[in-house]
Formats: sequence, C-alpha cells, structure tokens
Amino acid sequence: MFRFAHPEYLYGLYAIPVIAFLFWYLTSRRKKQLRRFADIKLQQVILPDYSRFKYWLKSSLILLALTLLILAASDPQVGTGTHEVKQQGIDVYICLDVSLSMTAQDIKPSRLEKAKYDISNLINKLHGDRIGLIVFAGDAYVQFPITTDYAAASLFLSSVNTNSVPEQGTAIASAINLATKSFDYKMNTEKAIVIITDGEDHQGDVMAAVKKATSKGIKIYTIGLGTTDGVPIPLYNNNGQQTGYKKDRNGNVVLTKLDPAMLQKIASAGNGKYFHGANDQDQLDKIYDDLSSIKKTEYGVKKVTDYADRFYYLLLPAVILLIAEFFISERKSPLFAKLNEKLGLQ
Repeated sequence: MFRFAHPEYLYGLYAIPVIAFLFWYLTSRRKKQLRRFADIKLQQVILPDYSRFKYWLKSSLILLALTLLILAASDPQVGTGTHEVKQQGIDVYICLDVSLSMTAQDIKPSRLEKAKYDISNLINKLHGDRIGLIVFAGDAYVQFPITTDYAAASLFLSSVNTNSVPEQGTAIASAINLATKSFDYKMNTEKAIVIITDGEDHQGDVMAAVKKATSKGIKIYTIGLGTTDGVPIPLYNNNGQQTGYKKDRNGNVVLTKLDPAMLQKIASAGNGKYFHGANDQDQLDKIYDDLSSIKKTEYGVKKVTDYADRFYYLLLPAVILLIAEFFISERKSPLFAKLNEKLGLQ
C-alpha cells in the first residue's frame, strides 16, 4: 500500500506551472528588450558566450528539484505489513442544543459556536473512545452515530447550525431518549451522555428520560451555557448579517436566560456532574478527564497497516539536482555548441 503522510503539501505542486510560466515570461521579456537594443547578429557579438540552452537546462533542473522537494515534504510512505490492535474505550453521545437561543452572545462568539469549538477539541483528544452527536431543539436528531471515525465526526460537526432542526424549542427529554435508544448495547462498554444547552424552556418529561437512561447504566453530564441575567437573541439574514433581535408578539425584545437548576437536577439524577460553561474554560475537557477514569472496555479488534517513510528517495535526487544546477554556468561550452546551433538557441 502507498500513501502520503502529509497530502496537504501536495497543493504546492500547483505552484510549479506558475513558476515555469514566470521563467518563460521573464525570458521572453528579456529577449524582446535585447531585440530593441540590438539585432540577432549584434547580440552574438555582445553576448558571445551566453547559452540559452543551458539557461533552460538550469531552469528545468530547478523546477524538477522543487517538484521532488514538494513530494518529499508530503512524505510518501509504503505499507510494510499489518497487525491487529485491540479497540477499547467508552461510548459517549453528545446532545447539542441548536435552538435559536444558542445564538446568544453572552459567551463569545456565541453559545453554539463555543460548544462546537469545545466538541471539536474533544474529538481531537479521543483515542479509541467512540463518540456520537445528537442535535436537538423542538425535536432531536442523530447528526452522526457512535463512531471512531473522528475525521468524519469533525466534518459533520462543522455543518451544525440552528437550521439543523426545523422545530424550535428545547427538547432535552427527546435528546436523552434518542441517545439512550441509539447506543449499541451489544458492546459491553461504559456509556455516557453529555448535554450542552442553556436549559431554557425545556419540554417533555425530562426526569423520566433520565431515569430510563440510568436504568441502563448510562451516566449523564450537563453543561449550561449562558448567564442567568438574560441576553437578547440575535436574528440573521441569509447572508449571515445580523438584522436585529427576536421579539415577542408585543414587540418586546426576548431575553434568553440560563436555567442551571434543571441542568443540575438532571446531572444529579443521572449520576454525573453539572458544569457551567464560560468563555475561558473548556468544560468538555473536564468531563473527558472524569470519563477517562471510567474503566475502558474492549469492544473489537481492527487491522492496522504499518507504513515506512520513503521521502529520502525524492529528497536526495532533489539535492543532487540543485547542486548540479549551481555548478552549471550559462556560458557556452563545446559540448553544447552543436546542440545550440541545431535548436536555434544561439
């Protein structure tokens, strides 16, 4: 098997034709300027030792060396074998509130964006643990199921916004029930639910949902985002520009407030902990540290391919080409005189 360890560096190859064009453009411009100054015969008198062929040879060596350096930086690797690795960890479903109140900016840049940033950081820290995401507002939906494909998880997370759920509200009970239902109970792993919300205007029988989850051995953690003082809910147009604030039927600006009491009650009944979100703290990080103390359970085996670096096969020729280019002058030599004449590069 073959792969590049850093394929993002391959974008540098787009620069090669640009550099080649610059070489051609500067050479053409120089040729035009020389023609304005002197005709071809006079040029041969003024620059008797200049070899255009060697100029293009040097340019070609530089372009080839740059190409090899970019490929070397991308670190080509060759598979040397496979081995089996035991997979062990815990299962975590994050239930993220995506209601309009989560766009409030008492936490910067907004409650929702801060939550997404913290979830992304958590995904980057995971090793073996499986994670899933449920988004909820007036109802709950699985954004992505329990997985160890952290790259895919990050991709699905980035697309989450207040339009991910069409119905407005804060259906915490629905989110807990959906997470409880979505766990894979064939795997005897420890399971936890993390609810990230402002907890406002919750609907449904939340405590019944919590009781059902804990009866299956699931721990429930809660993170409350926002302040108890209340802040307005910004409204945006299709271009992402703020157009004002949400108002009630009487034209008064609606204030959204954090409801910590309910979230504390949920966490306490769910054998977990409640955390108050803040601008300068990552509460998910604290929860992960707490979850890390839970005994990891083996849930499968996967085959892993071992790769060996082969960048030096490209790096060495690149260095040799650059050294060769350095020692090649642009002066004519008997070796290339006849070739220059045949190609019309005198």
